[in-house]
Amino acid sequence: MDISPAARPSLLQRMLAWSVHLITASGAVFGLFALHAIHEENWLIAFWLMGAAVLVDGIDGTLARLFKTKTLASRVDGAMLDNIVDFLNYVIVPGFFLIEAELLPPLVRLPLAGLIALCSAYQFCQVDAKTDDHFFKGFPSYWNIVVFYLFLWQLQPLYNALILAFLCVLVFLPIKYIYPSRMEYLSERQILRTGMLGLTLLWGVGSSWLLFQYPRPQHQVTIFLIAYMILYIGASIYRQIVPLGEGWDPNRLAGLRRRVQR
Repeated sequence: MDISPAARPSLLQRMLAWSVHLITASGAVFGLFALHAIHEENWLIAFWLMGAAVLVDGIDGTLARLFKTKTLASRVDGAMLDNIVDFLNYVIVPGFFLIEAELLPPLVRLPLAGLIALCSAYQFCQVDAKTDDHFFKGFPSYWNIVVFYLFLWQLQPLYNALILAFLCVLVFLPIKYIYPSRMEYLSERQILRTGMLGLTLLWGVGSSWLLFQYPRPQHQVTIFLIAYMILYIGASIYRQIVPLGEGWDPNRLAGLRRRVQR
């Protein structure tokens, strides 16, 4: 059956849908430039570029749903593109940072960076790495964020190695972690979902602020970042132990609300 002219997507709609793929792919450019900055030992520039890649990853999914990219720009597999870019920025770039910077004992830099790449390859390729209720299963390869914290804290290299090795183990444990940009299944209460999202945005702002202040970070901001990390882990573990009821469907609830508003 032919689609009526009124139902056909406009040129602008198609352009917006394809532009989301362009935004996602731009993360690969940030990753490449971050590798160059690391090679040149421009550590802060490397972190700014890694932060830009995280920002792209944080908004492209929302934009894809908003502009119906999966339907209007279906010739490109957006999920595959996102995974390729994420593996570069969340695994390869921070792994290279660990090799080039002096955050680890010299004898374990290459082996531990290789172990991170190996474990993350497994994590990315699990069929349920992202669960149906929008959680990550297993430590979700936040290696760029981990490296950022290790760089700021300036712990002893041996302690850094132990932390990274422990996180590699967590990759294989079936613990669910909150997907920061998908809070539908975090709680039945809208205020809690909105609050967690707001704290996540504040975490991003606080992390940027610490880069501005480096090497003299403001202690209040550092405390907030640590507190957010504890909250994130605690909320993830709590939702693992106490999952939402099987009848909870945020999409159905949104549909009911729209009917009521009519």
